[in-house]
Amino acid sequence: MEAALSDAVELLAGRRVVALTGAGLSTDSGIPDYRGPTSVPRQPMTYQEFIATPQAQQRYWARSHVGWQRMRQARPNAGHEALARLEASGAVAALITQNVDGLHRAAGSEHVVDLHGRIADVVCLRCGEVTSRTALHDRLTELNPGFGVRTHDTTATTAPDGDAEVSDVSGFRLASCLVCRGPLKPDVVFFGENVPKERVLRCYELVESAQVLLVAGTSLAVQSGLRFVRRAHREQIPVVLVNRGATRGDPLVTLRLDAGCSPTLSVLADALASASDDAVEEAQPA
Repeated sequence: MEAALSDAVELLAGRRVVALTGAGLSTDSGIPDYRGPTSVPRQPMTYQEFIATPQAQQRYWARSHVGWQRMRQARPNAGHEALARLEASGAVAALITQNVDGLHRAAGSEHVVDLHGRIADVVCLRCGEVTSRTALHDRLTELNPGFGVRTHDTTATTAPDGDAEVSDVSGFRLASCLVCRGPLKPDVVFFGENVPKERVLRCYELVESAQVLLVAGTSLAVQSGLRFVRRAHREQIPVVLVNRGATRGDPLVTLRLDAGCSPTLSVLADALASASDDAVEEAQPA
């Protein structure tokens, strides 16, 4: 691993780096991933299911109401903080995340593209009004006093998108848009839903502007993230991948580190900071 870390520093140092992250980066913050080595198989609700019936929306919001109480307490881990340090130092120019948890921004990263949206926002499916998830949570709590604090709810398993496994959702009352009374949806890209085209194009622009693509915490199992690795490979941009377990993008990467994101990114951030300091010293006149 030491040799691989040294090779990664050599590839990244002094180059414009764009990062691409996935759910594996947030596991150390207590948010599970979908496809990690220890992940439990899950069947998240699709966009088509969600919009089909009020009953599906009731089921989603009841479960998400429980999950949100935990997700909003999550805090950035060492991996998020390492990437924020790399951005602050100028080593990382921008960051594309497949995560919806908002932890990159909480850690201090500023140039972030939330590919799949943010769970902290809510959108009306009728008028498009975007509002705060915290405000909706307060409304749902008022409409459903005590829901989510019962024993079977507090022990429910949380999913990566803030959902939770809650068996009894009967009687859960929905809140509608305060502007038009339309149905509400978290402002995230569901399975079966397309990422907005302009967001995808922005990500392609970032990847093509990079000299190295640093990928962390994603199995690249779905096209949503894999397409950017494919674009980097097509443009002959080196790809450094940090992830536990095999990924769909392995044949396309320049260097792969089979390791946890938090410790590996922390080491890389420290090493790149040191390399930058050494370069400055060498540039000083004798």
